[in-house]
Amino acid sequence: MRFELRAVEGEHEYPRLLAVWRSSVEATHDFLTPADIEFFAARVPAYFPGVDLTAAVVDGVVAGFSGVAGGELAMLFVHAAHRGEGIGSALLRKAFAEFPRLTVDVNEQNAQAVGFYLHHGFVVVGRSELDSEGRPFPLLHLKRA
Repeated sequence: MRFELRAVEGEHEYPRLLAVWRSSVEATHDFLTPADIEFFAARVPAYFPGVDLTAAVVDGVVAGFSGVAGGELAMLFVHAAHRGEGIGSALLRKAFAEFPRLTVDVNEQNAQAVGFYLHHGFVVVGRSELDSEGRPFPLLHLKRA
């Protein structure tokens, strides 16, 4: 599968980013209820302006994206239809190139994401019982080894 990485062009792309986020979360966050997903979906777009957003584009359509702020990978999501095509790894490599000491927080219950980051050289350096919204979804704090 061929894709290109580019900067997100602006707010007009936010609805597609949210659709990618939802597809990814529904495929990987089996610990969330539909109500939890709606809770977070209402908040996700507010985070977009505060991060440096990179889109992975397949045939002119955003298939994945990442957001980095201050050396922290704040978000990385790939549409379920494009999982396993190297998009997540490419987005992560781009973030590493810009921030060699990259950190990331990941939901402990999202075993697929934890495995992805460990596979890419991250190590667990801490844990929080609550997520950034104060909800009972523990986070693992990782940094590049």
